Amino acid sequence: MKIAANLSLLFTELPLLERIEAAAAAGFDGVEVQFPYEVSAQDFKDALDAVGLPLLLFNLPAGDLMQGGPGLAALPQRQAEFDEALRLALDYARVLRPRWVNVLAGRLAEGVPRELALQTLTVNLRRTAEAFAELGIGVLAEAINPLDMPGFLINTPEHLQTLLKAVAHENFRAQFDLYHMARQGLDPAAGIEALGERIGHVQFADCPGRHEPGSGTLDFASALQALRRSGYRGWLAAEYRPGGATVDSLGWLPSWRSDQADLPG
Repeated sequence: MKIAANLSLLFTELPLLERIEAAAAAGFDGVEVQFPYEVSAQDFKDALDAVGLPLLLFNLPAGDLMQGGPGLAALPQRQAEFDEALRLALDYARVLRPRWVNVLAGRLAEGVPRELALQTLTVNLRRTAEAFAELGIGVLAEAINPLDMPGFLINTPEHLQTLLKAVAHENFRAQFDLYHMARQGLDPAAGIEALGERIGHVQFADCPGRHEPGSGTLDFASALQALRRSGYRGWLAAEYRPGGATVDSLGWLPSWRSDQADLPG
């Protein structure tokens, strides 16, 4: 497994495009970003090409989700906004060619029954999976802990299993975040074992705090062993908030990179 830097949380001391060069200089194998839309797709691609790093993932636009709102993907009354978000993400993906795009399920909106929200989310995920299959790009959804993001629809591996079954599309997989599992008191290794080959992408941060590995108590060794057993052959993406300057938070990276020979992929 190779290691990617999430540019939305790492190297934020720099403008977005300069973070790509910083990630390459630090020794990351690739990058991902939550939302690339503040710069043009071509400028982003040029910055990637300049250092030879691949882009692993970005999210579809999520409306007001990051500002505390319900987002777009599970609200029937915001279908037109979701459709526009899908069109924009497809435009960016045609240029940037990520391995994955992620659809944030969003929060349960006031007045919307949970069953209706999940039905809407399922339909939107299936449509997204179909659209990106034409580009050879996979689609993900992730479980986010309800402590950091109250009201988020999808929280646990069991929620992801149910969603995977409902969407039932070969181009749809689970994004698994070790931090979000640990933050709500769940065992990341058990979640990996439950989801198995349906995991498409893995992100990590230590817990508590969501800082760099070694800052908390998350059992990374157990989680990585579970990934080995599951046959996971994807990437590990560092999506943490550095406790200080990003470059000062990377003490874990050399040992993780030296362990790559022991990991599948």
